[in-house]
Amino acid sequence: MESNQLYNHLERLSELLRTDLRKSGIEHGLQPVQLEVLHYLSVCNRYSDTPLAVTEYLGQTKGTVSQTIKVLEQKGLLLKRSDTEDRRVSHLELTKKGHKLLDRLVPPPMLIKACDKLPQKAHKQINHALHQLIMALLQSNGMKSFGVCHTCRYNGRSEDGGYYCNLVQQPLSVDDVQRICREHETAA
Repeated sequence: MESNQLYNHLERLSELLRTDLRKSGIEHGLQPVQLEVLHYLSVCNRYSDTPLAVTEYLGQTKGTVSQTIKVLEQKGLLLKRSDTEDRRVSHLELTKKGHKLLDRLVPPPMLIKACDKLPQKAHKQINHALHQLIMALLQSNGMKSFGVCHTCRYNGRSEDGGYYCNLVQQPLSVDDVQRICREHETAA
């Protein structure tokens, strides 16, 4: 069955990457989930940098994410700050130290070496196929896409030519529209 073979390939690939990430993380006293949180925060927009969004994206428990955030704060890799308008909401932000560490560890060195050996055409084909698979998994299971803002149905243009989110009714920066968002819904 094709889905069994696909699963076997993906499971093996995941395990190889997780093992390499685990090795790199151990050198810095970090667990894979802690690196996953840092990575997520490095690619999400300002509406998706909350502990709840991290929990949803990673599929972890609130407790795991809460403990992970505490460890990353203690290590000086991220900052937690209250929302200026709603004190019940916390935002998470990588520190310079967090960005530097993440830049060295993600993507894992093993993946970089392997990708360097592939032709450019293979890169594009693999990226396209994996994107299609991820979208099919998310859609068939009713899960949030966490897609890039500029591909969202809520993304629009303001009168001055800038970007605007029609969901939160706020202007967006060029940086915002290149990041992933927990409210993302694929444009029709």
